[in-house]
Amino acid sequence: MIILIDYGMGNLRSIYMALVRLDCQVKVSNVPADIRRASALVLPGQGAFGDAMADLQALGLIEPLVEALQAGIPYLGICLGLQLLFEASDEQPGILGLGLLPGRIVRFGDGLTVPQIGWNQVHQECSHPLWDNLAEDSYFYFVHSYYAQPALSGDVIGTTEYGCTYVSAVARGTMLGIQFHPEKSQDTGEAVLRNFVRMCA
Repeated sequence: MIILIDYGMGNLRSIYMALVRLDCQVKVSNVPADIRRASALVLPGQGAFGDAMADLQALGLIEPLVEALQAGIPYLGICLGLQLLFEASDEQPGILGLGLLPGRIVRFGDGLTVPQIGWNQVHQECSHPLWDNLAEDSYFYFVHSYYAQPALSGDVIGTTEYGCTYVSAVARGTMLGIQFHPEKSQDTGEAVLRNFVRMCA
């Protein structure tokens, strides 16, 4: 059972329906016991880094989530769900993230339209099962003002150009994060979700 984590931030219905179309067993939940029993976890989200961490804490989800990821339960973080994997964010200094990947979240520089909204390409930095059957530099849909700066280049599997080259996809073992929204990315987004589901099998 894939658990789609509901912590009050993000368009759950769109990602839920996208997974259901792939014939997945999906349950929307904010119950710690469900996270511990999950065969895979999906954490979507849009909004502020600190608010998201506060909501996860209030629901008692941080400890079971960290334990599940450390135990190797497959995880897909979408947009804010990617950013929360890191240690901290410039958006709200002093607020700690999950700290499962070293690095921090930074804002796009001056002179750019922020947030970045719309279609952009993802360059595949390495061969990875998440990119199976996807053309190099495929387009995906983005909505964000901040992006990850991982401390370790080995965690990076995708990059995108928007005023700079920034990290748009990360992976370490079964822990994955994507800055774009697969549920809004039509065929390419569906392919990414299908690949994640296959990785969970």
